[in-house]
Amino acid sequence: MPIQAQQSVRAGQTINGSLASTDATISTGEYIDRYTLSGRAGETLTIRVESGAIDPYLLMRGPDGFSEDNDDVSEADRSSELVVTLPASGRYTIGVTSYSAGETGDYRLSVRNGSFASARPSGGTAIVAGRPVNGQLASGDTTLPSGEFIDYYTLQGQAGETYDISMRSAAIDSYLLVRGPGDLSEDNDDDDRGATRNARVRVTLPESGQMRIGATSYASGESGAYSLSVSRSGRAEATTDLAASDGERVRDGGDRGAGVTLLPGSDVSGRLAQGDTQLSSGEFTREYSFQGRAGQRVDLTLRSSDFDPYLMVRGPGGFSEDNDDDPAGGTNSRLNATLPSDGRYTVTVTSYRPGETGAFNLRLETDGGERSLATSDRDNSTTPAVRPTASAGTLLAIGERRSGRLAQGDAQLNSGEYSDSYRFVGRRGQRVTIDVGSSAFDTYVMMRSPSGEGTDNDDGPDGTNAQIAQVLSENGEYEVIVTSYRPGETGDYTLSVMPGEEPPALAAVRGGQRVFAVMVGISDYEGEGNDLPLTDEDATKLEQTLRGQGLLNPASITLTNAEGTVAGVRQAFARVAAQAGPDDVFLFFYSGHGGQERGQVSPTEPDGMDETLTLYDGDLTDDELARLFGTVRARVALAVLDSCFSGGFERDVVSRPGVMGIFSSEEDLTSSVADKFEAGGYIAHFIRDAFAGAGDVNGDRILAAGELSTYLRERFNAPDVGRIEATTIDDQRNYQNLVIVRGSVKVDDAIVRLRPGRDIAALDR
Repeated sequence: MPIQAQQSVRAGQTINGSLASTDATISTGEYIDRYTLSGRAGETLTIRVESGAIDPYLLMRGPDGFSEDNDDVSEADRSSELVVTLPASGRYTIGVTSYSAGETGDYRLSVRNGSFASARPSGGTAIVAGRPVNGQLASGDTTLPSGEFIDYYTLQGQAGETYDISMRSAAIDSYLLVRGPGDLSEDNDDDDRGATRNARVRVTLPESGQMRIGATSYASGESGAYSLSVSRSGRAEATTDLAASDGERVRDGGDRGAGVTLLPGSDVSGRLAQGDTQLSSGEFTREYSFQGRAGQRVDLTLRSSDFDPYLMVRGPGGFSEDNDDDPAGGTNSRLNATLPSDGRYTVTVTSYRPGETGAFNLRLETDGGERSLATSDRDNSTTPAVRPTASAGTLLAIGERRSGRLAQGDAQLNSGEYSDSYRFVGRRGQRVTIDVGSSAFDTYVMMRSPSGEGTDNDDGPDGTNAQIAQVLSENGEYEVIVTSYRPGETGDYTLSVMPGEEPPALAAVRGGQRVFAVMVGISDYEGEGNDLPLTDEDATKLEQTLRGQGLLNPASITLTNAEGTVAGVRQAFARVAAQAGPDDVFLFFYSGHGGQERGQVSPTEPDGMDETLTLYDGDLTDDELARLFGTVRARVALAVLDSCFSGGFERDVVSRPGVMGIFSSEEDLTSSVADKFEAGGYIAHFIRDAFAGAGDVNGDRILAAGELSTYLRERFNAPDVGRIEATTIDDQRNYQNLVIVRGSVKVDDAIVRLRPGRDIAALDR
């Protein structure tokens, strides 16, 4: 969508403009005003358009093929915003236009330097870990561009330290933003422990420096009191007092429970009551303690029929763990953890909500005291446990090489191999390659993630040297264990933890507007009594998602209701497919009625039934759709059909290299409307989320075929979906099941390359 430049604009400037019928238009009919901006490489800008008269749309073009678009900040905020870091010095063009053709009216365009991380470089109130603060969002506070009030806090930290940051309020829907050294960027709306209006973020600093915390609200204009607390774990020393992950112990109510020692395998009964110690947020507490050993596994269970139990454990080595609900289900609290150090640990019994009281039962179970690493194929057994050493391992920077030596006196695995321990701090989506080489012994390397998931390797690509090449799955501190393949081996080795490179096949995948799509949604069918709710919106919302993510090529076509005729779909398919080349993705999406008709028994139709898409004025058969897909010359062709009996298209359509099919039901079963998600179909709803970034499981900003398949299956089988009843054409009853067929498309093949995340995700929610 090329645009020509006119009026100039600079950072720090706000311009009042108006789209009018005398303005220039783009090819799709929208009026447009154009501005030029001179920028420097590496400069970060926030560009925003607000209007009460039009639904604004922003475009930005620049040197080296730079191209960014945005429609809406969020579903609740129709303003348009781009937060960009300029890739090169030079002249950039900003286009202010509208979402729909022909819209006119006033708007305000603002350009400012920086994003949330740099908006107030010296601003913010210093906060200390373990000392909660009370604040108030109110009129007159600093506001985000989208209208939310925000208070800023700063905290100085060291590389490798982990912080729990909690914001609680009864007056507002809390929202936290955290920025820090080493590109640290984390946001949270709802506490993952079930407190849907409280916010909680856990971060590990990749570098030493100042962390900046923004306390704000989910919706613009919310005001009211809140409490903010920070607790520190990681390498920093900690006491056995209750830290401030969910409220500091701010006043004593006696030592009731604090002196009771928990013994493994025994139960303790108690009662939360008026007069007990309280958290600053109002929950009563009882404290217990036990003596723990480094590497020991503990299992704590808290049960109550009088209140919703909540468990907290604090201890030496900065240990800090909380639990609301047992992962296995129910409202009882259960916490499993591996202790980092020898010493005394404090267990705090409390409730999920302030003021709850009643009887409870607390039980402690422990194991023998050694920690295990990843499950491995080595010797067809579990990788042996490592005897804990005095230190947590040497901290490495990514990009660093080290020389070491396995020797007698080192820590040993249970099976007799000597081992050395190292640590590094990584980010989700980061690619790393860990190499261990030695001419003295057969190397073996193991890596454990912050949450305990493990990976190990014996022989890398260079014979007996070991290598792990992986995309990191989470933020935090990773452990690397260097050992040998056989017990008792010693000698010198080299270890490197280096930034990983994308495989050549992925590196060749281009980003940007590479999706050439034909999206069809029919809700209002010709005649009466055959209409469907929301299926037309499935197509338009998918278009909005793809366009908002910068993925949708302007050649794409969306057809809804009366536009979705047989001839219209054929013409749109031919037109768009002809423009999709070998670097592109072709997508055909359909949401609406589907049918079956009697045909001939054949290898592709063993049941003798042909499946159809019920268009506005007739049917499109599976055979014809297969012929249409035969004209596609894209890198990947994706068929997404959310309709009854859609699985019957699989054998016809997924019959050529590069074609992948996603179908909402098996070939002889119906598909249901996704009322609970306010969508026409379940797959239609989930596919939008996948392309918006939720399907990028490992965070590397590439949506791979395997990730897309896994995400859709997990969402379709999630508890909030449940079993969906379906029937055959003969009214036999069963359940709707998702059908995904990748054909020749491999698990690691990229569907699309997603845009890098923004600096301020609160404006993207």
